[in-house]
Amino acid sequence: MADAVDYNAKWDACLDLTLRRFVYSSLAGALGGLLLFRSPVTRWASIAFTAGVGVGSAYTECSQILYGSPGKLSSPMVLDTPAPQTIRLAGWFGWSDTLS
Repeated sequence: MADAVDYNAKWDACLDLTLRRFVYSSLAGALGGLLLFRSPVTRWASIAFTAGVGVGSAYTECSQILYGSPGKLSSPMVLDTPAPQTIRLAGWFGWSDTLS
């Protein structure tokens, strides 16, 4: 029973976070659109963009709240790297330069 209560509390926190970030980012987009743009289309586009940024950031944080933080990604290890070879450009092109 305690596990279900904890899960419900996490969902409540995520819904609250999503709603707040959506509203605050939309208001920031509306203010920025009023200050920076003249056309109503670009003003609405700035509101839509910032609302999407708010929802996306809330989604990222909610996935960390609900499912835990993702594991640390490691870079792939290169075991054997072949030595660079020198190429001579002579013959057909008439060059005598070398590229390394």
